[in-house]
Amino acid sequence: MRENSAETERLVLTSFEEVRDGVVKVAAGAKRTITILTPDLEPGIYDTPEFLDAVKHLALAKRYARVRVLISEPERSVRNGNRLIALGRRLTTAIDFRNLDEEYRGKLTGAFIIADDTAVLYRMNSRGYEGIMGSIEPAIARQHLDQFEKPWEVSAYQMPVAQL
Repeated sequence: MRENSAETERLVLTSFEEVRDGVVKVAAGAKRTITILTPDLEPGIYDTPEFLDAVKHLALAKRYARVRVLISEPERSVRNGNRLIALGRRLTTAIDFRNLDEEYRGKLTGAFIIADDTAVLYRMNSRGYEGIMGSIEPAIARQHLDQFEKPWEVSAYQMPVAQL
């Protein structure tokens, strides 16, 4: 990871390990919300004990906490399984999953996690591990949240792997 700014912790990510650790860091810093766009709940990233602990802590510590997960390739989620889904089944009032509407599949090719409209980890290509993480990036977070809202609203509410 390479630091780029003194004002915010801004890091350039280039590996799976850096993305995994960055996702945990963003999630652990959340005080109200976590917003995730992911192709398939990315095994090894969104099902690590550290990430799950951060989500669980947020959901149990704050009555108004909200975790939204938009999945662009739900079939892969079913096939791969993920411990975030099991946590979501136990904390249904705090964690929502939606499968990306067909209209948006192929149009949203990136992946991101945003905490509290401020911290963001973004990868332009959801299949790669090159990305940027910033701890205080409200303008960038808002841009990605704006991109997220319409697909979230039109996408079907669904526990993505109810069959598991």
